[in-house]
Parts: sequence; structure tokens; C-alpha cells
Amino acid sequence: MSKPRSYRWLGLSAILTATLMNLLDSTVSNVAAPSIRADLGGSLSTLQWIAAGYTLALAVGLLTGGRLGDMFGRRRMLLIGVAGFMAASVACAVAMSPWQLIAARVLQGAFGALMIPQSFGLMRDLFGAEFGKAFAAIGPAIGLATILGPVVAGLLIDADIFGTGWRMIFLINLSLGAYTLFVGGRVLPARPPTASGQPLDVRGALVAGLGVLMLIYPLVQGRELGWPTWSLLLLGGSIPVLATFAVYQLRRARSGSTPLVELTMFARRSYTSGVLFVVIFFGAIVGFSLAVGLFLQLGLHYTPLAASVSMAAWAVGAFAGSAFGSTVAGRLGRTVVHIGLSLMGVGLVSLYALLASVADGLNSWSLAAPLFVYGTGMGMIFIPLFDIILSGVEDHEVGTASGLLESFQQLGASLGVAVLGTVFFGGLGLHADSSEFVHAAMRVTVLTMGLTALTFVGGFLLPKRPRAYSPFPLGEG
Repeated sequence: MSKPRSYRWLGLSAILTATLMNLLDSTVSNVAAPSIRADLGGSLSTLQWIAAGYTLALAVGLLTGGRLGDMFGRRRMLLIGVAGFMAASVACAVAMSPWQLIAARVLQGAFGALMIPQSFGLMRDLFGAEFGKAFAAIGPAIGLATILGPVVAGLLIDADIFGTGWRMIFLINLSLGAYTLFVGGRVLPARPPTASGQPLDVRGALVAGLGVLMLIYPLVQGRELGWPTWSLLLLGGSIPVLATFAVYQLRRARSGSTPLVELTMFARRSYTSGVLFVVIFFGAIVGFSLAVGLFLQLGLHYTPLAASVSMAAWAVGAFAGSAFGSTVAGRLGRTVVHIGLSLMGVGLVSLYALLASVADGLNSWSLAAPLFVYGTGMGMIFIPLFDIILSGVEDHEVGTASGLLESFQQLGASLGVAVLGTVFFGGLGLHADSSEFVHAAMRVTVLTMGLTALTFVGGFLLPKRPRAYSPFPLGEG
């Protein structure tokens, strides 16, 4: 017997909760990392790996997560992903060394890659032709959760519930996951698999994972080790490995087998430009967010709560910007992207001027204005960006194209953490004082300005008008 239509919204709440777990855990380390390092020890690169390990596993895993949903059923894969994510969260919370935590974070990212791609397909199964209503409800919540992670982390660490400290930022996933398992298992539709007879491209996934790891690992670790020869060889070797992956995917497609990545998408200049935009844009904002969180705590000696309060202006701006961007995107098209990038540039220039003039006198109020402006511009781009990029693909390709964009988004986040984190820590000694951290923050701000300017120019290559709706940032198998 079919379930009442009112169950659609209950099912959507389960999907949203699973999505929120992923979004929160992709950002909480921006504030929690210094507290984690103070407790577990580790090097400065450890702070980068706590964030990059998660996004790296998520980026690689998203290539196969959607295919597994096609092969074995979306609801089943979502619930398995949530259960695994909860188990990995417990492993994070009980970690007794930095590398145990990083390994658990990688496991989190892998299970996140299993549950996230199922969301869009399940929403379509629930709402059918009325999918637009679901996306209108879930979009702003997702945009807000993306930048609330650091704020939530600061509050939980400062609360020190039951003496757990930073560990509570991972234990909170147990309540969120339990809700998804309980409600989702009863309400979400269990449709039969759509591709049960097509084998998974395991070899392609391994080659892609190797290439991405060869790219990210030396970027994070090389600076601390003095850029040894092997790190440069790994970095250079990632190019032929990733090229081999591309050739292999083309051969699979020509032979009639299902590839992990539909490279035909890249024949469209607008889509290729969109992929590059996504990598640079998300790399800049995620890397910059990590650097700001580290600067506030390591450089200015803020508590996690004080750091999260300082970054609250960013969150408020992003929420306001996302509301505005989603409202005017249909009329302004890609112009809203350029308006948002312009505001981000104004915020960065203001922040740089503040760092250069105030230095040790910085406080939460002085940081609020530039971070609010930056967050407003960022939020304006969040909601319409994927709509705009996907307007250049055919209707039957939207699912594949959106899933691939989501994977590149996470890859960009990993690269941003690696590159901007390396720039931030470069030149800092073991006993760096506040002025050295100010100069480190200024270096990162300048680099972020350059990346923002690059995306501004690249934005003119994006399609002019958005689709009626988009799966961002859920993806689909």
C-alpha cells in the first residue's frame, strides 16, 4: 500500500538530516583543529589532513557512490552510508592519536560519498513532478549548514558536554544518523535498482584515487618536510596517472561499458568552464575558511567559542546572500555570480587593510564587517551556481553532470585546504608570535583575492541563464 503524500516531507527531513551530517563534518574541523592538536599532538600539517582527509575521500568516493545506488538501490545505499558514517564518527571521537583521527575522517568521507549521491534521486522518487517544492525547501537549509559548521563546532567544544571537548563535534552525528535511519527506513521509497546488471568500474576508481592522492599528499606534506625530491616526483606523477584514468574512461565508453566519468560532458566549453570555476571557487572559500579559523586561534589565541562568534558574521552574510541569490538568479542569470564575486573581493580587500593596519588590536567586532561582506557575496553564488552551469547540458545528462560537479567541488575543497594551508603555514616557525600569524593571514588573503579575480574572469564563460532547478549540492547516481 502506498504511503500518504504527507510522508514526502517526513522523508525529505531524513534526506536533509543525512545531508547536514556531511556538510557539518566537512567544515567543523576549521575551528576544532587547534583543540584537537592540543589534545592529541601532531604537526602543523596534521591540521590540514584533518580537513583534507575527509574531502579527499569524499571527492574520490563520489565517483562510485552514485553508481552503487543505481546497482543496489538508493534507499539501501543511503541507509548503509548513514550507518557507516555514524560508526566512523565514533571512531573519530575515540581517536587517541592524530593519524587514528585522520584515518577515521577518511572513513567518514568514504561513507559520506555513499550516502550523499542518493539524495537527489530519492527526492525525485518522493516528489516526482513537484520536485521543485522540495528543492525550494532544502536549498536554503543546505546553504546555511555549509557555513554554520565552524559556529556549531565552537559552541560544542566550549560547552564541553560530559567532558568530551572536541569529541562532541563527532558524537553529535549519532543523534542525526539515528533519526535518518529510523525515519528513512520507514518512509523513503525502496525502488528497484536501475543498473543492477552493469558492473562497477573498480579499476577506474582505484586509478582515480591514486592520481588524486598523488596530487594532494605532497601539497600538504611537502612544505613541512622541506619539499624532498620524492614529493615533487609524486606531484608531477599525478598528471600522467590522471591522464591514464581519462584515457581508460574513454576506452570503456567506446567498448560499451559504463565509465565512472562521462568525459563527453567536457566537450561542452560551458560545462568544462563550470568545472574549473567550481574547483577554484570552492578551493578558495574552503581553504580561506580553514586559514581564518586557524589564524583566530593559533595567532590571536581565541578560544574555539570566540573564534566561532567571530566567524558568525560570515555565516549571517552567507545566509542573507543565499536568500538574495536564489531570489534574483532567474532574472539576473550569471550576473548574480559576478555581483557575489565582487562583494567577496570587497570583503577580502577590507580584511587585508584591517590586518595591515590594526594587527594585534584585532577583535571580533573589527572582523565582522569584512567577513559579513565576504560571506554575503559567497552566499549569493552558492544556490544558483550549479543551476547556471547545468543549463548547458541536455536534460538526460543532468544527473551525471551534477554528480561529477559535486565530486569536483570536493576535489577543489581538498586542493584549497592543501594550497592555502601550505601558504598560511609557510614561514611560520615553531614559536611564531602574533605578528607572524598576521602576515600569514595577509598572504592567504592576497592569494584568495587572486583566486576570486580568476573566477570573476572565468565567470564570463558560464552559461547566461540557470535551469529551472538543480540538484546542487546533492548529486545523483
